[in-house]
Amino acid sequence: MADPKGFLNHGREVAASRPVAERVKDWNEVYVPGSLLPIISKQAGRCMDCGIPFCHNGCPLGNLIPEWNDYAYREDWSAASERLHATNNFPEFTGRLCPAPCESACVLGINQPPVTIKNVEVSIIDKAWETGDVAPQIPERLSGKTVAVVGSGPAGLAAAQQLTRAGHTVAVYERADRIGGLLRYGIPEFKMEKRHINRRIEQMRAEGTKFRTGVEIGRDMPATALRKRYDAVVLAVGATTARDLPVPGRELKGVHQAMEYLPLANKVQEGDYVAPPITAEGKHVVVIGGGDTGADCVGTAHRQGAASVTQLEIMPRPGEDRDALTQPWPTFPMLYKVTSAHEEGGERVYSVSTTHFEGDEDGNVQWLHLTEVEFVDGKLTAKPGTERRIPAQLVTLAMGFTGTDRDNGLVEQFGLELDARGNIARDGDYRTSVPGVFVAGDAGRGQSLIVWAIAEGRSAARGCDRHLTGTSDLPAPIRPTDRSLMV
Repeated sequence: MADPKGFLNHGREVAASRPVAERVKDWNEVYVPGSLLPIISKQAGRCMDCGIPFCHNGCPLGNLIPEWNDYAYREDWSAASERLHATNNFPEFTGRLCPAPCESACVLGINQPPVTIKNVEVSIIDKAWETGDVAPQIPERLSGKTVAVVGSGPAGLAAAQQLTRAGHTVAVYERADRIGGLLRYGIPEFKMEKRHINRRIEQMRAEGTKFRTGVEIGRDMPATALRKRYDAVVLAVGATTARDLPVPGRELKGVHQAMEYLPLANKVQEGDYVAPPITAEGKHVVVIGGGDTGADCVGTAHRQGAASVTQLEIMPRPGEDRDALTQPWPTFPMLYKVTSAHEEGGERVYSVSTTHFEGDEDGNVQWLHLTEVEFVDGKLTAKPGTERRIPAQLVTLAMGFTGTDRDNGLVEQFGLELDARGNIARDGDYRTSVPGVFVAGDAGRGQSLIVWAIAEGRSAARGCDRHLTGTSDLPAPIRPTDRSLMV
């Protein structure tokens, strides 16, 4: 145990954020650089090294949290990095982007603020990069087998890195112009600077992974040709079909899906544009959807100089404390969350539903009409007399995703079966209905967390490795049917 009295002597401290007035003027990460290390040893020392570490169950990756907490407490950063990488290919991604279900499952969290597991994690990996502890792991011998990984988000990158390290020749195909999937073009720079992706790509290249950008399987290359060229295929194409809002006025100019809006801001940071084709500058912005993607739109609109930002959510406002009856420890509770974007301003409105949009004579959206809603006999019902309109010159729809893209022909060309939810069907080893074709991440699971994407990429890699060689030394997979770990 790191410090037997750590959780008694030290309260929870988290990373310090830069002042709002400063950070909304740039796109750098919101946290104060170097603010964690002075406090992280004490924070890691709050870990109780529980006999049954529920944080393991809370984390889909099965991170060895008490072990690397102990090393971080002792400031043995090299050993901490080794333990961290034993279960997670990209802890600098999860340490910045994961909602930390491990912290919800922390035993200390029963009656005290939980251990700052996420902050410890990111501190370990940042220190590892700084000291050179992150190095390419080049396989000792090649298997002679070839694998194509379609999609370069966290699931695809994790699968590709694991399969490369197993000795297979791996090529990653990405339809965008840069590697990273939604990490590159969905996550704003202020949440994770893209240099973190770039250096991982360089590590993977040094290990032997090949990358092919600007190639959309199903359009630019037929799925049948890909299948003939490689011994196996891992599909990690995500669940990118956005949920739409079919109300009057949806066709007005200025109403966009979140993933039409967010990537353009990232492309500005990449140097592709001087100014984004879709911008919030000087406009009244309304974000429909109260999740993380909606918060990303809020933070982006602030940095672009929006006149106002309003975020709408159809569900009631969550509580600030765990409900022991409906959301008991150690389950992941649905709590009211204030992200860095919300700290920067704007209004959040709950229990409302959009009825229609109103535009000007040129077809530009100007107003959003809404009504309050409530649950009546288990159904959301409009409350009479609560209709009103709010100014809206830019509207982003951030209401989640409904499944894998079906427009490019990939599913049909492979001849893949879908499950009842519209995801690509797979068995316990992540095999699809087509021999030699595997699926990982949101494409098979549905929209989920980054930790699930990495966990599934690692698991699918093991299934693929066993298919190619008859056995596998890669870590044992998490079964896609294991409901006990799902959040």
